Amino acid sequence: MHVTNTLTEYGIISKVLHWLSAAILFIQIPLGFYLVDLDFGDQRITIEDIHVTLGLTVFYIIIIRLINNILNPTPKLDPSIFKGQRFLAKMNHVLLYIAILAITISGILKKLFNGETLTILFKEIQINENFDLADQFYEIHILSNYTLIGLIVIHISAVIVHKLFFGDNLLKRIL
Repeated sequence: MHVTNTLTEYGIISKVLHWLSAAILFIQIPLGFYLVDLDFGDQRITIEDIHVTLGLTVFYIIIIRLINNILNPTPKLDPSIFKGQRFLAKMNHVLLYIAILAITISGILKKLFNGETLTILFKEIQINENFDLADQFYEIHILSNYTLIGLIVIHISAVIVHKLFFGDNLLKRIL
């Protein structure tokens, strides 16, 4: 197994970052839906703290993934995959990154504009309350979340379609 990516396969760094972010998102998304329906109290505060911690963690992982993608280019797709599929795959990946960053940044700004304090990159940050802005960032947070869910469904569906209809085992490259 390679540490860095090759022309045909992802390296261990890319694989770990991919599956770690996927695992956190598969916890984080349902946790967010669960959180919305909780009444204010100790349980909600605990769940929200977990949600914020996981959100900041995925934010840091995505930043590391983007740096890794610059320093460690992704493997090339098989030449048999036509240009339209290449374009759609690239767009899905770009939009996945944008959606995750939009979710995490809007969540951070929502909490900060609600007057809460967050520790980001080992620095405690607090800004002046602005509940109107907090509400707007919450709407962005929700919209980005639904967008992310759709993009994840497309991402997973593409792997399944490639396996079933094209005989391509794309999943093998990232396992």
